[in-house]
Amino acid sequence: MKLKKWIAPILTCSLMSLSFATGSASAATNSEYSLKFNATNYTTKTITVDGQSVTYRAYENIVYVKNPVDINYETMNVYVPEEYFQGKSIGSYTADTAPIFFPNQVGGYMPAQPGSTETGKGMGMGAGPQNGAPKTDKESEAAPGADTGTELNKPAAGKDENAGTPSSESPSAIAVALSKGYVVASPGARGRTTKDEKGVYTGKAPAAIVDLKAAVRYLRFNDDIMPGDAEKIISNGTSAGGALSALLGATGNNAEYEPYLEAIGAADERDDVFAVSAYTPITNLDNADAAYEWQFNGINTYEKLDFSGNTDFNMERTLVEGTLTENQIQVSNELEAMFPEYVNSLGLTNTDGTALKMDADGNGTFKDYIKAFVIASAQKALKSGTDLSDKTWITIENGTVTDIDYDQYLAYLGRMKLPGAFDGLDLSNGENDLFGTANVAAQHFTQFGLEHDTAGGTLADQNLVKMMNPMNYISTEGTTTTNNWRIRMGTKDSDTSLAVSTILATELENKGSNVDFAMAWDIPHSGDYDLDELFAWADKVSATSPKASAAAIPSKSSLLVNGNKISVNAYNIDGSNYFKLRDIAMVVNNTTQQFEVTSDENTNTLNITSDKTYTPTGIELSASVNTSSKTGVMTATKITLNGQEISVTGYNIGGSEYFKLRDVAKSLDFNLEWDAGTHTISIDTSNIYKDSNK
Repeated sequence: MKLKKWIAPILTCSLMSLSFATGSASAATNSEYSLKFNATNYTTKTITVDGQSVTYRAYENIVYVKNPVDINYETMNVYVPEEYFQGKSIGSYTADTAPIFFPNQVGGYMPAQPGSTETGKGMGMGAGPQNGAPKTDKESEAAPGADTGTELNKPAAGKDENAGTPSSESPSAIAVALSKGYVVASPGARGRTTKDEKGVYTGKAPAAIVDLKAAVRYLRFNDDIMPGDAEKIISNGTSAGGALSALLGATGNNAEYEPYLEAIGAADERDDVFAVSAYTPITNLDNADAAYEWQFNGINTYEKLDFSGNTDFNMERTLVEGTLTENQIQVSNELEAMFPEYVNSLGLTNTDGTALKMDADGNGTFKDYIKAFVIASAQKALKSGTDLSDKTWITIENGTVTDIDYDQYLAYLGRMKLPGAFDGLDLSNGENDLFGTANVAAQHFTQFGLEHDTAGGTLADQNLVKMMNPMNYISTEGTTTTNNWRIRMGTKDSDTSLAVSTILATELENKGSNVDFAMAWDIPHSGDYDLDELFAWADKVSATSPKASAAAIPSKSSLLVNGNKISVNAYNIDGSNYFKLRDIAMVVNNTTQQFEVTSDENTNTLNITSDKTYTPTGIELSASVNTSSKTGVMTATKITLNGQEISVTGYNIGGSEYFKLRDVAKSLDFNLEWDAGTHTISIDTSNIYKDSNK
């Protein structure tokens, strides 16, 4: 058993202190760093998450490659809940089965140190590397911050600074992950400004993605001696970090990265991951300029953040307002005209098979598709109680968002960047830096940028540009693309076009991946703002939570619907109640939360249409009483709500499919309460869903 393998070295240290200072282990030969995880080199710490005390072991500053270029960044922090060293479980997770949460701290393609439990952001380099080899001169360099010259986690000045911005007192994603039983491995990575002691750039493309792949390989190499399951690595990142998270998920085991991994001494292991969480990914860079101008063309005023040099997010930022020049308007027009051809070349389709296209003017089903996501976001906000009355561009009828004036919405959103938004014509953008060379700070990475150059720039190696775009690798031969994706984009994010995340999500879905994509209402350029939802999704896609198979016990709970008692068969699995979807539709029929259910056997999908009368089939609300327990097997059936796939846990029990009632209630937004004293489930269709009702 894996547990016995990794716990053995701990037991040999029983006479040692329970807390170990971070220090150096013995180095491998030729001053190489050891790739073997040192299970004895940790510090015991405790944090409080939502009132819950969480004790964990911190293994920090682990160098994850044999021959690092820069140990300021090619290090990783690993955090493990203390319960796993006592043979205990947390929820359904054990030391063997706990997924590994893998958050990077990259922003703006800048170098990033590993995240810590205290802040979730990069740590200082006060402590040396964990696993041997002497320090190099590179360690004495001042370490740039983990973030960027973008609007990360900070709305533009003069805007609503509370909209979508996480509280400074909110626990970090790392802390929340530990509280929920995840093992956390947060890697650092080189970035576009990284230099060695000779002033040579060492972090240009593809260094960051190579480093993240190497960190994944380290975890797989040590899977037998580390807590956590390296077959369930869940990557997470925001902005450029979201782009790298997506790139990591799209390019698993692709041979093009192998020479770079060999050069730094990465472990000889796989580098695919189990799942990807990406917030507002700054990706698809070679098409991002055209996408940006397609969205903002005609909006000639801007509010952009100016930075005092090549800085991190802690440096002073100044808001600059202005108007595009005649030349900039012409550049915008040219870029906008390029975008429809690109979109049409992708052959994207909606879930119902509708081709997503645009005409030469940029209108069509693709634009309508994006608009539908914005409408859905507004509707969710409205149902949660958000006052939308000041948004005159939203049409609301009988409590439902029925339409938006898309042009007025874009004016509300506002332009933040000049054309080209990413491949700056004067080479001033961070993305230009990304594609520099060892001795050249910045280059163009598109032919358009080169042809309109104003700074005497050169064109980057186009294979390197290709290697930084996940669109080039999704489900291609020789590549292991993850099946599990969660992508979020804020409707108040003008750092990149809404089209970029939408294209990524749709391409993945069209290629067969399981994609949870949504736009978060009025959220600016930021991430980790919905951690409960993030980890609920992570639990669902992880094979052990919910379990692939589980004992289904006949439910003895009573069901009340708007105060009326209803008799219906149900099962209890791990403390949660599961019902047939058609039975739920039947019991809420003719209420404000009624919904229709149809099935598509070709795609193995159950389709929910909200606010529509349910058509009974005659097999609902079976009168027979369940008397024996059965084994439930996780269902492969997908569920869509108004055409968008939703996350609902389901099991096939005795030949019929049952779905978790709380998941259905949350998706359809009706209240659900549990009275433990009377063993009663109460559905209230007149009130919205409340997470506090457990």
